Amino acid sequence: MGSGTDESGGGWSRRRLVGVLGGAAASAALAGCADDSGGTGGRAVPEARETAGTSAPGSSASPSGPRPLYLGTYTSAEGGGRGIGVASYDPVSGRITGGGTITGVPDPSYLAVHPDGGTLYAANERARGAVTAVRLSDRTVLGSRATGGTHTCHVSVHPGGRWLLSADYGSGTVAVHPIDASGALGERTDQVTHRRPAPGPGQQGPHAHQVVTAPDGGHVLAVDLGTDTVYSYRLDERNGTLTEVAQAHTRAGAGPRHLTFHPGGRYAYLANEADDTVAVCGYDAATGRLRIGAPQSTGAKAGTNYPAQFAVTPDGAHAFLANRGDNTLARYAVEADGARLRLVGTVPVAGDFPRQIALSPDGGLLFAANQRSGTVGVFRVDAASGEPRLTGEPFASPVAVCAVPL
Repeated sequence: MGSGTDESGGGWSRRRLVGVLGGAAASAALAGCADDSGGTGGRAVPEARETAGTSAPGSSASPSGPRPLYLGTYTSAEGGGRGIGVASYDPVSGRITGGGTITGVPDPSYLAVHPDGGTLYAANERARGAVTAVRLSDRTVLGSRATGGTHTCHVSVHPGGRWLLSADYGSGTVAVHPIDASGALGERTDQVTHRRPAPGPGQQGPHAHQVVTAPDGGHVLAVDLGTDTVYSYRLDERNGTLTEVAQAHTRAGAGPRHLTFHPGGRYAYLANEADDTVAVCGYDAATGRLRIGAPQSTGAKAGTNYPAQFAVTPDGAHAFLANRGDNTLARYAVEADGARLRLVGTVPVAGDFPRQIALSPDGGLLFAANQRSGTVGVFRVDAASGEPRLTGEPFASPVAVCAVPL
């Protein structure tokens, strides 16, 4: 779940243990992940043929036709997947159809797609942190690069398409890698470590959980659960280096996990994992400075709950929060041009421990990757009210921790 300390053992961090185990014994899970050697390497090997009539992953398709969906997992977890799951979804019904697996990518716990749609990038969440590039046209693994940190848990592509950003949970570091014309990754050009402020209550060190570029493209923001801080950097787009320009601090022990911007670019929404709250943040594009607002409710009723992340509709009218523990989606009305969130209610997520959520490009469908139940739930989002309604039976996907619909 990413809360508290990083108790690594054999390449297995506490953030992964809590999320994967559920009611299982820790010893069984650890036995299943003793091998930290990676996958098959080289060429991607589909496990199954794609359904007839579906578009090839990464290719364009009409809004009414099947669309690609990529699924992240932990390959070293007991019952986990064998690599990046490939599927398609019907944008009308929300039905997911399996399409095989891209192997040779160890523990791809978070995924991001290049702006041109041609390459998929994965965070390899292992003791030796790394990132991997996959060409989508033929599912070829283009290679991996070390981040220089441990337990890489998040990746994002700079809007210009020339730089991959990654966050290492175990070491509290952020790395930058160049992207060449083919989509492949070059050697790391920079790495920053969150050395200040000191770790928050109950934390043994920094835990970078996310790195994302602000909508204006001028600043890169890194969310660190261990130091209760969001760091703002300016990226040198010629050299691929980061310069810190500002810090924003939550209240002590909040454990910020994930920041999601409103489409307007002036506000963002922060999920605080450790104290089960959220906050509206103001963002100044000129300086990169973030202002974190007062803590608000996640709507969770469970005794223990860990909010994971927000998703905001393309029109900026509605926001959704994944609640792990409560196993719900919290629905918020977005008001005052993004400056205010009003909690409307929650709906069951139809699974256990929603690690990540994502909206389809048109905002009509919401996908919830449920880690402990090994399922992906699909919800139809009402354009007017923002109400999410389950479209059918959840899709089975082993240790589902990320779903990326295109």
